[in-house]
Amino acid sequence: MQVKFWGTRGSLPVAMKADKVRDKIVQALQAARGKPLDDDRAIEDFVDNELDFSIAGTYGGASSCVEIDFGGDEFVICDMGSGLREFGFDSMRRINEGEKKGKYSFFMSHPHWDHIMGFPFFGPAFVPTNSLKIIGGHDIEFALRRQQDDPSFPVPLDWMGAPRDFTVMTDGEVLDMGGYTVRIRKQPHHGDSYGYRFEKDGKAVVYTTDAEHKLDDIEDFEAHIEFLRDADLVIFDTMYSMADAISVKEDWGHSSNIVAVDMCHQAGVRQLAMFHHEPVYDDAMILQNHNETIRYEELVRPGDDALRISCAYDGMVVDL
Repeated sequence: MQVKFWGTRGSLPVAMKADKVRDKIVQALQAARGKPLDDDRAIEDFVDNELDFSIAGTYGGASSCVEIDFGGDEFVICDMGSGLREFGFDSMRRINEGEKKGKYSFFMSHPHWDHIMGFPFFGPAFVPTNSLKIIGGHDIEFALRRQQDDPSFPVPLDWMGAPRDFTVMTDGEVLDMGGYTVRIRKQPHHGDSYGYRFEKDGKAVVYTTDAEHKLDDIEDFEAHIEFLRDADLVIFDTMYSMADAISVKEDWGHSSNIVAVDMCHQAGVRQLAMFHHEPVYDDAMILQNHNETIRYEELVRPGDDALRISCAYDGMVVDL
């Protein structure tokens, strides 16, 4: 199983402005003072091994889109945020190179705009020889049609040539997709959202975003811990700090890094991927949140049973 992140932001896409690029260059040059950077290899080693990721790279700005590769000939995607556009180009390359066939299965958390906005720009949907399965707990077809109706967009949904099949799952339902299984769970969010647990050959990946797990909702807490139980990777909505989640951002429909760590520890999860980053945060702030989450995990760690914590960025790949 391989998981690739094509979009990791929440609420809306963001772009890095020129002043932020300049700040990164300045910080990199300051850190390079006195370093023996006389050849390209030395420069690359310095960038890769001595600079913080927030300086040497970026977490990206595309909204939610995650690919899960089970090794078969189809593409499996969670959500259709703006990251779907780049995924579409890459998937067509892989089809042309014979790696995959033009079969796409989408698992939708919910139809809020940041999770469907990439679909009008999804190139493979215009190719009649491709086929799309779109699965979720909502009427996703209605949402996709509405965002492409006049006057919102110039290309109606029916102008996209690839055949589409829409399936509505019910809470707790399990689908056998021929090579892997997927279980759906309703989550607390405005208008509801749905998480998915994917399993194959004893490995499990859980995609759970856009959910506000409140500390006083014991029933939801315990049920969600069981949903995460013994997963190899959990992609979790960590949009807010705990302080914001219980104060100014309460009832905004998202969880915190602290809730994510606590749930993953109780569920025996092996790796947590922090996801759905706050669009206001720049790279330095996201890195700070990642580091603080790691420190918290170390404080609450039961014995030597460490939880690996990654901070998802556009382009990140996790092999399981």
